[in-house]
Amino acid sequence: MAVLSVAALLAAISQRHIQMSMGRNPQGPRPRGSQHWLQVLVNSRPGLFEAKLSQAMSSPSVRSVRWLSPLQSDDYSEYQDEDFLALLGIHLTRRPLHSFWPRRGPVWDGLALSDSGSPLIVEAKANIPELESPRSQASPRSANLIRASLNEAKPSFGARATSDWMGIYYQYTNRLAHLHLLRKENGIPAYLVFLYFVGATDVEGPSTISEWQEAIRRAHAALGLGTGPLSPYVVDLFLDVGSIAAG
Repeated sequence: MAVLSVAALLAAISQRHIQMSMGRNPQGPRPRGSQHWLQVLVNSRPGLFEAKLSQAMSSPSVRSVRWLSPLQSDDYSEYQDEDFLALLGIHLTRRPLHSFWPRRGPVWDGLALSDSGSPLIVEAKANIPELESPRSQASPRSANLIRASLNEAKPSFGARATSDWMGIYYQYTNRLAHLHLLRKENGIPAYLVFLYFVGATDVEGPSTISEWQEAIRRAHAALGLGTGPLSPYVVDLFLDVGSIAAG
């Protein structure tokens, strides 16, 4: 029987570790944009987020948030696929992720748990082009699964059945779809938080909340969004970067 050398064994272990961590994406410190402002907020000024979230969520009220990503101690890593679920301690016992979405799915800007134990999946934006994402570039086989899951999720948000959810706002809709998977399909009390930074002049972002609200209104109209059973669990937060930098 062949015996591996120490070097070969270490290489094999390293490769196995890489394969097991495909859903962890180290980012390192970012100098500008939504990633930068979220990194600073999470690691230096988390109380600002808690205050905004508490105002936006009347029930249940949020007193504290435990951030799991992006943490400085974890090289500001962002997570996707099964790794984002594992980080949140979520087990999908009714509808597994692989039956709903192909591999290399959404990479979450932020992941956290509220003091009540509710998972918070966070998408951060610092300028309007980030909201208007490209169309899906999935392969035909993956696109079929994605399209079916997006169509399945539409009623949860009161959307028109004929609306195009794989077009210009695809990144927005795939986040909605994952909330549907967690809440509707698996009974996980998750919230989807869209965090919009105001005054991010480093990336020519909106200087007022009203600018963001108009852009969001256009997105909702294009996606045919109305009010559905999961609409209350989608939270829009607006945070001025000046308050973050002041800390």
